[in-house]
Amino acid sequence: MDTLYRKVEEALDTIRPYLEADGGNVEVIEITEDKTLRIELMGACKTCSMSHMTMRSGIEETIKRAVPEIKNIVSVGS
Repeated sequence: MDTLYRKVEEALDTIRPYLEADGGNVEVIEITEDKTLRIELMGACKTCSMSHMTMRSGIEETIKRAVPEIKNIVSVGS
């Protein structure tokens, strides 16, 4: 799973500057055995009214394109 985790982090690093510019970020919580990625939106992203769109359009699309092994992406703690 370390390789998968690294690939996910590399994909997230491509969009982190945009999240950070708005005072937010995203953290990987875990990748489960069934290849579900659990992430948590941080900072301003956590309470932003557009967080659902950020999750779907930005984060999910980026990860699915870069790491097709991930089957599902779930936001936790929001």
